[in-house]
Amino acid sequence: MLVAYELILEELAKHLETLLIESNAHWLQLHFARIYQESSKNNNLFRLQELCDNIVAKYPDIVFESENFKSLQENALISLIERDDLQMEEVKIWNHVIKWGIAQNPGLSSDPEEWSNENILTLKTTLKNCLPLIRYFQISGDDLYEYIQPYQPILEKNLWKDLVKKHMAPNRPISSVILPPRMILTTELLHKSTEPFSNFINETHAAEIASWIDKNADTYSISNIPYEFKLLLRGSRDGFTHESFWNLCDKQENLVIIIKVKDTDEILGGYNPIGWDKSKNCENASCKDCFIFSLKNGTVQNSILSRVKYTKYAIYNDFNCGPIFHSSLYMYVTCRNNRCYCYNSEKYKKLIRNESTYIDGYSYFSVEEYEIFQIHKKT
Repeated sequence: MLVAYELILEELAKHLETLLIESNAHWLQLHFARIYQESSKNNNLFRLQELCDNIVAKYPDIVFESENFKSLQENALISLIERDDLQMEEVKIWNHVIKWGIAQNPGLSSDPEEWSNENILTLKTTLKNCLPLIRYFQISGDDLYEYIQPYQPILEKNLWKDLVKKHMAPNRPISSVILPPRMILTTELLHKSTEPFSNFINETHAAEIASWIDKNADTYSISNIPYEFKLLLRGSRDGFTHESFWNLCDKQENLVIIIKVKDTDEILGGYNPIGWDKSKNCENASCKDCFIFSLKNGTVQNSILSRVKYTKYAIYNDFNCGPIFHSSLYMYVTCRNNRCYCYNSEKYKKLIRNESTYIDGYSYFSVEEYEIFQIHKKT
């Protein structure tokens, strides 16, 4: 897209932008940080910028907590902090803006007490377009004195006095401009405003998986699921690469793998609380809490839960393959031409596919779509 714009091939660039947004969501997700950085450099990519900004507004840590945040383009930072719906505490926005400003001036100390008048003027100039966008009156009194006061010299004239005055006597008039507060959504409202968490499992499935994780005899109700399912990776058979799996999932704990089997109603998967570790290539990993499963769906009348039987062989690490529940459920095994299959080795307690599908111990299948989630306890 960027090259096409340089060559003034605008029609081609627009076509590529549409193709990326509408047909390559998996690649966009996998390379989000890079896409966000690059798209901010070219104002012609306004659809892509808008898509990225909408995602970051709801999940700001994607950018603000990334290792590339300090190299973010100024226009990209401004487009975020000027939004009324940026879902981040105002004092955190302030702290990130200050860190970004300091990073743009190599050699500038992070301690404001060490700044010269020249340093103050330099930082004030760097942040002249950012500082007016902070919603100072959304910052609590304690945070005001802890985080804002040390940086008084870079604030506009009279702003600090007005902040103190407004904090001490909210109804007294002030001369500084007051931006409206941001629209901070509750967790419930934010959840309802976004797309479903999965393309092919629902909250009933999530409740069942959560009950298995907690080893509950009774299944949780969908209103009482104690975990949040955070998507790490999603794709189709054609979109899968071993690199993408290991880049995003290496050493990540509490992973739930979901696989939609092509040309059937089957949904297979597994839970791995300890994660896969690329540094332990071709080694087993012991875990007593792993399990694999088949979910009730369509013509599949009942879910099947199969807990690990031989805990020493629960997980297998192979960086040439996808996730492996040892001798039971395999995704994209290179030595078998990137095939997926279940294997009947009795290392897990039950078969999760119909016994008739196993030939010489192997039950091969094709993937229509897969998703990998990391679960977190809800607060």
